[in-house]
Amino acid sequence: MSIDWLHFTAFPALVGGMLIGLAAGSLILLTGRIAGISGILGGLLRANAGPAGWRVAFLAGLIASPWIYRVFASPAPARVDANWPVLAIAGLLVGVGTRYGAGCTSGHGICGLSRLSLRSLVAVAIFMAAGFLTVFVVRHVPGG
Repeated sequence: MSIDWLHFTAFPALVGGMLIGLAAGSLILLTGRIAGISGILGGLLRANAGPAGWRVAFLAGLIASPWIYRVFASPAPARVDANWPVLAIAGLLVGVGTRYGAGCTSGHGICGLSRLSLRSLVAVAIFMAAGFLTVFVVRHVPGG
């Protein structure tokens, strides 16, 4: 494995991480809500989950952000090395994992760890281990 230093984007990654932290921190400080995308979206799908306005605004911001970014910079070309059935199965597995893990990677990884949640620490360790194992199998195991 090697890092493509020519295309390494440390500054944009740093700014993006700071913006995510600012948004997650602001949400919890101003509303007491955790910025876990599965919980925010799930709250829109439940009938009695409380006010929906902030959830719609948060999700609209997630959807609008890449389009706003395109005004100021050209994004790197996307390359997906999978077909639609594989992507659909992967998406379903992520959804199932989100339900079993009581939250998504953003909720546990960004918000849970910053609150020193033991449940989030365990969830993130499992997410990472599963990712490492998947990459290892796909890249290094014959037939993977």
